Amino acid sequence: MSVPFRPIMSALLRNRTGAFLVAFQISIALAVLVNAVYIVKQRVDRIGRPTGMDVENIFVVSSSGFAQDFHYPTSVEEDLDYFRRTPGIVAATAVNGVPLSGGGSSTVLNVTPQAPKVLDTYNYFDVDENGAKALGLNVIAGRWFTKEEIAPAPEELRDTFQPNIIMTKALADKLFPNGDALGKTVYDFQQRPAVIVGIVERMLGSWIRQDDSGLVFYQPRKPYGPNVRYIVRTEPGQRDTMMSKVEKDMAEYNRKRAIDSVRPLTDIMNRTYLADRNMGIFLVTTTALLLAITSLGIFGLATFNVSTRTKQIGTRRAVGARRGDIVRYFLVENWMISTAGVVLGCILALAAGYWLSLEYEFPRVDLYYLILGVLALWGIGIAAAWQPARRAASISPAIATRNI
Repeated sequence: MSVPFRPIMSALLRNRTGAFLVAFQISIALAVLVNAVYIVKQRVDRIGRPTGMDVENIFVVSSSGFAQDFHYPTSVEEDLDYFRRTPGIVAATAVNGVPLSGGGSSTVLNVTPQAPKVLDTYNYFDVDENGAKALGLNVIAGRWFTKEEIAPAPEELRDTFQPNIIMTKALADKLFPNGDALGKTVYDFQQRPAVIVGIVERMLGSWIRQDDSGLVFYQPRKPYGPNVRYIVRTEPGQRDTMMSKVEKDMAEYNRKRAIDSVRPLTDIMNRTYLADRNMGIFLVTTTALLLAITSLGIFGLATFNVSTRTKQIGTRRAVGARRGDIVRYFLVENWMISTAGVVLGCILALAAGYWLSLEYEFPRVDLYYLILGVLALWGIGIAAAWQPARRAASISPAIATRNI
């Protein structure tokens, strides 16, 4: 039996208010679904990026000197010596900023002494000869710093540049796209030169919520004081035990400074990503509720149509329509409403995606998300109309006649 599209369209036009409202609801649901899923996917991809570090076995110690006779350089050397001789600790280094924390230092790097019109700044870390081992970095070209290269802490914070630096492959490829960064010279904002002596595979820097957070370089220098942070890497499974030991020991052997915090790097990273996680949870929850409400709208319209067409259903059954024909009729009717909604929803989804890309620099929505969204709304429409359609097919001609 062929599908009676014309009678279905005529019936919808006679009761167009309900059909229009449901179609509009579907269009809004599609626009929200497509863009929300795409935004959540961007957040999930960002959170799931490899950091390039042994994050699970690293903790961060922050301390600050307060006594009048506190001597910052001596305190740093004393702490590093303690880390080196403590069993269970692989390596430690003093740093000027904590990776994955959302806060750090950046400066200008140029490939020529002449400053370009646009000055690009990049995240940097002051580290010592144990920096790669403490962070768990993989040096893929050149070498790491030697002990003799490590400069003392600067007297002024602006005195930042060192003659040798190491950078991530992402930054090396950006500055030298031909892949020949090793051994090349770069310049800071004062045209001071530095030679690239090593390249590490990857590392996410301080501002991990940015797409360019892998553009990082390292300087061989003790960080500016009197406050200092240490990156401490432990043997696998020893992190929590060593955190308690380190906090207790450091507080005892040097009472001229305060231990501000001892925190796992995983906690710092999770806190930085908290906004992305919360946004993902909010969007998923909102979209799920909107889809549930849309399903109820489709179900309610289909139930209403069945209840108001009892006579027509009975008449069709009396003249030979089978149960499957009745089910097909109502499913096609709801499919037509859903199709009208998804057509309008596609326009709204693309318009919303375009606006988001302009206002918030989100990437444009991929078309396959739109296609999957259309299929999902079609499926929801059929599923929501299935039970009312089956109830319509169960009406017998005799019961319909008695209800006239």
